[in-house]
Amino acid sequence: MQADKNDSVVVQEEPSSSSNSHNPEAESNAIDPLAKSSDVLAKGLSSLLSTVIKEFDVRAQQTLNSQDQLTSAIDRLTRELDQLLEDAPLPFIMQHSAKISSVRKRVSSLNSLLKIIQGRVDNIDRLLSIGTTHEKTSNAGSG
Repeated sequence: MQADKNDSVVVQEEPSSSSNSHNPEAESNAIDPLAKSSDVLAKGLSSLLSTVIKEFDVRAQQTLNSQDQLTSAIDRLTRELDQLLEDAPLPFIMQHSAKISSVRKRVSSLNSLLKIIQGRVDNIDRLLSIGTTHEKTSNAGSG
């Protein structure tokens, strides 16, 4: 395979161990790897905490906005209810109240009538069960 004239190869050499003795920063990193790893850990924790705090701030702001909307909706509904109560004419309310009271009396009367009917049905059932028991005992004695 032939190489085009635009193809180029870059070779990067790593510093030799002898160059570390001339670089004081490289010496300190080589001497104290604990400091380097604690810096990396600190940066990672800082990044993580800043992300969490930003997310918390966004959610807190959303909650505040939601609370504001809820408060305004409750205030609006309260105003509408107050207006409705002011606008409702008293005779209109009294008329419906009278109808409800009339219905309640009819239901109560019907309930009393149903209790009387149930008592009569119970009496008929008791008489029938006594009659059939009496017939069985009289038929058993004569037969």
